[in-house]
Amino acid sequence: MGLFERYLTVWVALGIVAGVGVGLVAPGLFQAIAGLEIAHVNLVVAVFIWVMIYPMMIQVDFAAVKHVGRRPRGLVLTLVVNWLIKPFTMAGLGVLFFQHVFAPWVDPQSASEYIAGMILLGVAPCTAMVFVWSQLTKGDPNYTLVQVSVNDLIMVFAFAPIAAFLLGVTKVAVPWETLLLSTVLYVVLPLVAGVVTRQLWLAAGGTQRLARGVAALKPWSVVGLIATVVLLFGFQARTLIEQPMVIALIAVPLVIQSYGIFFISAIGARWLRLPHEIAAPACLIGTSNFFELAVAVAISLFGLQSGAALATVVGVLVEVPVMLSLVAIANRTRHWYRATGA
Repeated sequence: MGLFERYLTVWVALGIVAGVGVGLVAPGLFQAIAGLEIAHVNLVVAVFIWVMIYPMMIQVDFAAVKHVGRRPRGLVLTLVVNWLIKPFTMAGLGVLFFQHVFAPWVDPQSASEYIAGMILLGVAPCTAMVFVWSQLTKGDPNYTLVQVSVNDLIMVFAFAPIAAFLLGVTKVAVPWETLLLSTVLYVVLPLVAGVVTRQLWLAAGGTQRLARGVAALKPWSVVGLIATVVLLFGFQARTLIEQPMVIALIAVPLVIQSYGIFFISAIGARWLRLPHEIAAPACLIGTSNFFELAVAVAISLFGLQSGAALATVVGVLVEVPVMLSLVAIANRTRHWYRATGA
C-alpha cells in the first residue's frame, strides 16, 4: 500500500479533529455548505464521495462482471445478512440498551428517537463507502459492484416496509428522491465515468497505461474519504461537543452491532467456502451503513435536532474507525478463506 493507504487511520483521525475544530470556529461556513443540497443530498458531500470512488470504478471490468452469476454464494450471503439479520439485530440492540440498560440515564422520548435512528442505520446497507473497504481488502471490484447494485435495487423496495415494521408505524415517509438521487450520484455516475476512462486508457496504451492511470488516481480515493469525514463532522461539531455522554451511550450498541454483524458474516463466508476477495467485501457490506440516506430520512421524519438525527450522525462517528479496524481484521484473517473459486 502507498503512504495514504498505510496511514489511513491517522488521516481519518486528523480529518475528524479538523472537521470538529473548523465547525466550532467557523460554523457559518458549514451552514452555507449544508444549504447546498437537493432532496436532502448534500452536493458538496456528493462530489467528495464521487472523487473517492471514481478511481475504484476504473478497475471494474464488465467482461468479468457477467461471470458473477456463476458464483452466487457471496451475493446470497450479503443479501441474507443485510435484509434478514442486520435490521433486526440493530433494533434489538437499540431496545435492549435504551429501554433497559441505559434507561436510568435517558428519558423515554429521547430513547425512542435514538432507537429510531439506529433502526434507520440498520435498514440502509452501505453503497458508496463499501468500494473503499473493498479496495483496502483487495476485494474483487466486479463482484463488489454487483453486490452493491443488487442491494440498491432491493433497498428501493424494502427500505420503507422494514423501517415501518421496526419503527412500529403504519407509514414511513421515505424521501424516495433522496434514495434515487444518492444512487445516481454515488454509483451510476462514477461507474459510467470509470468505464469510459478505462476504455480510453486501454485504447491509448493497453493494460500498462491503465495501471499507470489507476496508480496515479489512487491517492484521490483517500482524499475524498478524508474530505467527506471533515464535512460530516463539521456539520455536527457543536452537538458532538455539547453532548459527549449521549454520544458515548449511542456508540455502545452501534459498535457491538458492527463487530457482531462482521463476525456473523465471516462465519457464513467460511461455511460457504468463499474466497477472501469475495468474503471480505461481503462481510464489510453488511457491517457498513448507507449513512447519507439514514441521516436524510432521520431529518425528514424527526427533525434536524432530533435524537434520531443525532444517532445517525454518531453512526458516522463510529463507522469510520470501526470499519478501518475490521479491514485490518479481514486482511489478517486471509488464511481463513479459500484462495480461489466461490
